[in-house]
Amino acid sequence: MHEAGDITMRVLVAEDEEILAELVATGLRRAGFAVDTVYSGDAALAYLGLHDYDVVVLDRDLPRVHGDDVARRLVASGSRTRILMLTASGATEDRVAGLDLGADDYVAKPFEFPELVSRVRALRRRSARPVPPQLERYGIRLDTVRRSALRDGRDLDLSPKEFTVLQLLLEADGGTVSAEELLERAWDANADPFTGAVRVCMSKLRAKLGEPALIRTVQGVGYAL
Repeated sequence: MHEAGDITMRVLVAEDEEILAELVATGLRRAGFAVDTVYSGDAALAYLGLHDYDVVVLDRDLPRVHGDDVARRLVASGSRTRILMLTASGATEDRVAGLDLGADDYVAKPFEFPELVSRVRALRRRSARPVPPQLERYGIRLDTVRRSALRDGRDLDLSPKEFTVLQLLLEADGGTVSAEELLERAWDANADPFTGAVRVCMSKLRAKLGEPALIRTVQGVGYAL
């Protein structure tokens, strides 16, 4: 299990309306999160058992296993995964019921997307040891709030994945980060570990960082900054 706050947030979206689930997932990915989607309560429990999620966006009315039961089981297991419950009703008694089950926050449908993203972010802050707002090393300055990255004052213009990988390397503080850990924290569960996705991302990141080279490949172990 990783320390929460190692890096980019990993989110599970459990929502039986598939179109809505994919819309939410796409929006969260654009905000820089690694996201998996499931459409039933039993699938949600299976994924929550497999991966270390920071937040689950949990629809209350899931088929097969109700969202309330997913929340109950997650809380009973002592998981640090924060629960943001989605519900079709904004009624106060519904909200209270969801929070009584152990949900950390609550959003009624229809919701405004920016609000959902900011609530997910706020929950991450509660689940994780705080990520410092600025990370600096070797002339690189990473602003984790604005999601901007500079080297010696030059904007690096990184993609969300490249930003996440660079943040992981900076947070390791000179330590080596394995390709598996990069895949686990910066990609979603659909990433094929054999595609070389990490290698491709790393070569693009190296090119954007420019000379002198900063990222070392530690043969058979991973990468270090």
